[in-house]
Amino acid sequence: MKTYESQNIRNVVLLGHAGSGKTTLAETMLFESGTQPRRGSIVEKNTRSDYHPIEKEKQKSVFTSTLHLDWRGRKINLLDTPGTSDYIGEVLEAIKVADTAMIVLNAEQGVEVGSEAMWKYTKENELPTMLVVNQLDQSQSDFQRTVDTAKERFGRGVVVIQYPYSQGEDFHAIIDVLKMVMYEFPESGGKPEKLPIPESHKSQAELLHNELVESVAENDELLMDLYIENGNLDESQMQDGLHKSLMNRDIIPLFCMSATRNMGSGRIMGFVGNVAPSPLEVKSMMTKSGEEYHVKAENDPAMYVYKTESESHVGDMNYFKVVGGQISPGLDMVNSSNNSSVRLSNLFLSQGDERVDIQQLNTGDIATAVKLKDVTVNNTLCTKGSEFEIQPVMFPDPPARTAIRLKNNGEEDKLGNALHQLQREDPSMVVEHSQELKQIILHGQGEEHLNVLKYALENRFGLDVEFYEPRIPYRETITDTYRAHYRHKKQTGGAGQFAEVDLLIEPYEEGRPVPDDLNVRGVEEHDLPWGGKLIFQNCIVGGVIDQRFMPAILKGIMEKMEDGPLSGCRVRDIRVSVYDGSMHSVDSNDAAFKTAALMAFKDGFINAKPQL
Repeated sequence: MKTYESQNIRNVVLLGHAGSGKTTLAETMLFESGTQPRRGSIVEKNTRSDYHPIEKEKQKSVFTSTLHLDWRGRKINLLDTPGTSDYIGEVLEAIKVADTAMIVLNAEQGVEVGSEAMWKYTKENELPTMLVVNQLDQSQSDFQRTVDTAKERFGRGVVVIQYPYSQGEDFHAIIDVLKMVMYEFPESGGKPEKLPIPESHKSQAELLHNELVESVAENDELLMDLYIENGNLDESQMQDGLHKSLMNRDIIPLFCMSATRNMGSGRIMGFVGNVAPSPLEVKSMMTKSGEEYHVKAENDPAMYVYKTESESHVGDMNYFKVVGGQISPGLDMVNSSNNSSVRLSNLFLSQGDERVDIQQLNTGDIATAVKLKDVTVNNTLCTKGSEFEIQPVMFPDPPARTAIRLKNNGEEDKLGNALHQLQREDPSMVVEHSQELKQIILHGQGEEHLNVLKYALENRFGLDVEFYEPRIPYRETITDTYRAHYRHKKQTGGAGQFAEVDLLIEPYEEGRPVPDDLNVRGVEEHDLPWGGKLIFQNCIVGGVIDQRFMPAILKGIMEKMEDGPLSGCRVRDIRVSVYDGSMHSVDSNDAAFKTAALMAFKDGFINAKPQL
């Protein structure tokens, strides 16, 4: 495979609401560039990107697929992402290594919820962004409404580069106001014929052209001077101005097309190749220590792993971006995330599920490595002595949860290993072994995300599992006061156990007065890990209980608070005062006082009008 220079590489992430046509667009770009001889179809389940069985079953993207193509000497790496919010982890990983975002809009639906979410993420990452209005061949398509909504939601930086000559079933031509030409496509799509703009559209095209030129000029003082002097900008000046404006997110260029009918993809690829930034030009990455790291060819070899997945006959596959120097098989590196040594073996360029060997990669390129020990998502690999760590992707807290259990006993270890592997591959999920609920809880980005995890456990790992409603983590407290007494006495032949405690148990309320008959000698306030407080008061007088046994008494109370007397749920907002008791000079010890305190607290809690 050809090795591309860094300045000739473009890393583009395809974003958009589910159903906007990202996968079909990627398929069309691969075909139109000559990378593959025929276009796959989602309906026919033979696209390059949606190759996992569950994606074919759902007929939509679930995972980010990595693709690549050559367009007139430029290598364009495409990251085709899911459009459903449940798979946001896949999207954020792809955005991390992209240098340009292409948000695909459905011309029938306009700017949808998913489109706005993707815009937010590109804005947060300061990622140069372009818009593509797709599906203009559909009967209910409305280009102008989509443009108006895009300007309303994304700002005045949205500028029209193209608009349709006609739309709906008659869509067959695109008017380009940057080139000031009309592209008319044959019925089967493909290479268009360049024609003059019809008279009926000249005034509209000139108006949009002038708006575009003014938008470019106003973001560059030199270009503004040239525009004022000449009344226009030539093609070279426009290209330079668009390049700078795109990188600074001053301009969000908007294109139109029909991916299904292969009309418009070539012009978009040409714009990406000529105007979109290379990996060397984009904003620097941040390291975990808060320093800026500039992606440069002269840097020591380094790579950032943005995605991990596993196949039974291959093992772990790590998708990475070269962020410094040149990478080749046999290179010894250090995983900065865990300080382990790693030797690169086979490197591949991925075309969906197809992989081709590559012997060298330059800075900015994206590829796949296999059999890298202890390497996973968010890891940075460097050469020895130049270690640093790229700031990891921060995934949103998962809002959906379910409990999981095996239908058959004896496969607990297998389930544990499977969950560990899934969490390595997908850090947007969380596996919780809840000691409180005595359940394994899976946390995901939505119900569909959880269903995909269940599918993987059953079909990939061969486990028969059941998802069910998690128990509710109730909290226990009390609504009344009670004085509890417990005497613990045990004789086992040698030294025995003896402890006697008297506790006053009360609800905790800020500013609650202390009973007059208590002589408080010490107060400890404990913020409980599960919420609420425990106020522990030492009110012992006359030395009836030695001070050294107070920690054991507190420990006994805390132990029972973790396993509440009423329902086994955790206890909160209690004030406990130790005000009397007795001890034995020989038989009293920490274990005895811990037991006595636990039993006294249990009895007092039950009698103090407990509440769930």
